[in-house]
Amino acid sequence: MQNAKSKAVWFGFIAVIALSVLAAIGCNYEVPITSNPTSKVNEKLLGDWVSEDEKDSMKVRAFDDSLYVVVYNGDLFRAYHSDIGKTPFVTVQVIESKDRTFAYVSWQLSEDGKMLGLRSVSAEVIPEDTKDAATIRKLLESNLSNPKLLDEEERYVKQ
Repeated sequence: MQNAKSKAVWFGFIAVIALSVLAAIGCNYEVPITSNPTSKVNEKLLGDWVSEDEKDSMKVRAFDDSLYVVVYNGDLFRAYHSDIGKTPFVTVQVIESKDRTFAYVSWQLSEDGKMLGLRSVSAEVIPEDTKDAATIRKLLESNLSNPKLLDEEERYVKQ
C-alpha cells in the first residue's frame, strides 16, 4: 500500500515533480539523487492533477523557488528537481514518516501542459540498498538508455 502511494507522488514532479509516479512508486531509498535541487520550480507543474483512471489525485505547490510540496491522496511529500544530464528526475521525500525515505521519479509534461507522465526508477536497476548519492547518480547516468531503468508510466491530467 505504501509503495502505491509513493509511486504516485513522483509524478507530481516531479518532485514533485512534479514527481512520482505516485501510485506505484516506492519511497525506499535512504539518500536523495542530489542533495540540492538542480533547477527551480517549474510553474507548469503546479496545480491539481488527477490520474487518467481518476483513482488518484495530487496537488503540487511551490514551497519556495526550488522545492515543491505535494499532497498525494492526502499524504504529504516534498520534491525537487534532480536532473541527470538532460533527463528530468525529481527526488521525492515522504514527510509524514519517521524514516523520511526517498523515491526517484522521471517526469514528462505535454507541450500544452495538461498531461503529466511519471515513471518511477526501477529498484531492479537501481538497488534500494544503495547507500550513497554519488553511486545513485553514476548508476542513473550509466542506465539512461536502459529501457528497464523506469517503471511503467502513470499519467495525470491537470484540472
